[in-house]
Amino acid sequence: MRRGFMIALLAVAGFAAIVLTRPPAKWLTHALPSNVKCSSGLDGSIWTGACAGLTVQGLALGDVLWTVHPADLLTGKLAAHVVLTNGPTTGRAEFEARSSKSLTLRNLVADVPLDAAVIPVVPRTLRGTAHLELTRVRLGKQAILQIEGHIEARDLVELSSGSTPLGSYSLTFPPGNALTGQLRDLDEAGPLSVEGTVHLTSQPQAGFTVEGLVAPRASATPALKQSLQVLGSPDAQGRRQFSMENSF
Repeated sequence: MRRGFMIALLAVAGFAAIVLTRPPAKWLTHALPSNVKCSSGLDGSIWTGACAGLTVQGLALGDVLWTVHPADLLTGKLAAHVVLTNGPTTGRAEFEARSSKSLTLRNLVADVPLDAAVIPVVPRTLRGTAHLELTRVRLGKQAILQIEGHIEARDLVELSSGSTPLGSYSLTFPPGNALTGQLRDLDEAGPLSVEGTVHLTSQPQAGFTVEGLVAPRASATPALKQSLQVLGSPDAQGRRQFSMENSF
């Protein structure tokens, strides 16, 4: 009798150990928001798992792999290494959350197509690619609270009247300058010379404002040069002031 009891106790203890050390990732299924789905299911464990065919609000993003750092749970935070593959967007980052009100991404590296079919806030007539290398991004409920690193928008093309090359640009957010980035063109042979600033806003709603100076170069198409005339008269260096704002 005692032997049977010990065997049963060991079996229960073994099962409990397996559940604690490798809880199935499928347990997360009902915890996902209604607009987030893994079309091909969840695999692995909660600590090291995968979501195949991730879709967010109907947009297919690819496969997500994650590795949670259990030791960080003892300090009251959830931390994980996350990789996005096999989709239009690829990337990796360190994820950290201490509450439901904010989360932090570190060492974010990603490549994203600039296409309204992938990112709805992108103008429908714009095409190109974006490369992100951000050392730190802190997100609130509906706004970016802090950002450091740089973003490159490459080989932009405007499609509303034919196919007009717009060039490539970089946006750099230096450490300590929480929400203001420096905007400039990347190619001296590109169609536009651009210098400006981008300021991210959270009130009254999340968005951005852009201000700067732009001038056409010799490689600019006649249509592009003409479109700049709506900005007013140029200065002595041929530059025109521009500004715009938008919400996310």
